[in-house]
Amino acid sequence: MTREKLGVAIVGTGFGCLTHLPAFRDAGFEVRALVGRDPARTAERAERFGVPHALTDLDAALALDGVDAVSVATPPHTHAEIVLAAIAAGKHVVCEKPFASDAAEAARMLAAAEQAGVVHLLGTEFRWQSAQALLARLIAAGAIGEPRLGTWLLHIPVLTGPAAEVPAWWGRAEDGGGWLGAHASHWIDQIRHTLGEFEGVSAGLPLVADRPGQSAEDTFNVRFRTVTGVEGSLQSSAGVYGPPLMTTRVAGTHGTAWVEFDDVWLGDAAGDRRVDIPEDLANPDPIAPPSDLIHTAYDLLHSMGIDRAPYARLAATFAALIAGDPIPDHPRPADFADGVAGQRVLDAIRASAARGGAWVACG
Repeated sequence: MTREKLGVAIVGTGFGCLTHLPAFRDAGFEVRALVGRDPARTAERAERFGVPHALTDLDAALALDGVDAVSVATPPHTHAEIVLAAIAAGKHVVCEKPFASDAAEAARMLAAAEQAGVVHLLGTEFRWQSAQALLARLIAAGAIGEPRLGTWLLHIPVLTGPAAEVPAWWGRAEDGGGWLGAHASHWIDQIRHTLGEFEGVSAGLPLVADRPGQSAEDTFNVRFRTVTGVEGSLQSSAGVYGPPLMTTRVAGTHGTAWVEFDDVWLGDAAGDRRVDIPEDLANPDPIAPPSDLIHTAYDLLHSMGIDRAPYARLAATFAALIAGDPIPDHPRPADFADGVAGQRVLDAIRASAARGGAWVACG
């Protein structure tokens, strides 16, 4: 007898409970287990959210009846061990970004998933964020002509001041912490998905805020060029005081498209106009997670619930792929091959920063 719902084990009790757990339920999954490091916290959160199994042993979760898939929402330096164990157990896997410690580790996970024949997706949920998806669609349709210049800019005072706590791993570069992996990995995926693969980068990774003991950057400043000939820049800091500053803008031979909060605009010889979000890209209003789950500045990034609806669409796509059902041509999901490609760009950015901003190829 076939079960009505696919079963998933969520690994990670932070972002795993803030976003993964509700999003997978929204997509129709049955959350069969919650896996964490702290037994008391894991048990408390499993009981709170009605998850039948609270475990600290990944193998025990993988051995449960009814677990078809695993969703990995743990610190980046732990991804490979968890993902490889899940694949060895024949489970389909969604893994958070940044995907791996480096491109070589990412490639090992991709090879294992392909050999096992499991469905493998990367947690780049913002491919389904309405404005980002519409921007990609407009560019693909030729609305701005041939893309030539891209600008991504975001300054937010999340890590300023002594009260801005982050998890211990987040402050350590060796554990995959820092703002580059947390935020640039989303932009890198957006650029690859929209404008083509990265050819090379020149970058700096400063620590702007005065945070003693932190080895990971809170800021990145990247100049890039794609193989399709687009020149661009990525600059973001979570360690600056002042009001938020943000823009996403792509200019081409016949026009410019940009995002203002949740709106997409198009400017060309006919003037500037807002483009309506089409029905197939519209998402429900955000649902904020319980406020008592927000403990650190890192958690604050997810406090408004803006990633839940896009993540539910990612999870629904995951379920369709597991079932062998067709999925829409746009947005397409990112898989572990995208994780490898994105990791090569992150590796190149870090290599460039270590060499004082020297140009580094991403191939």
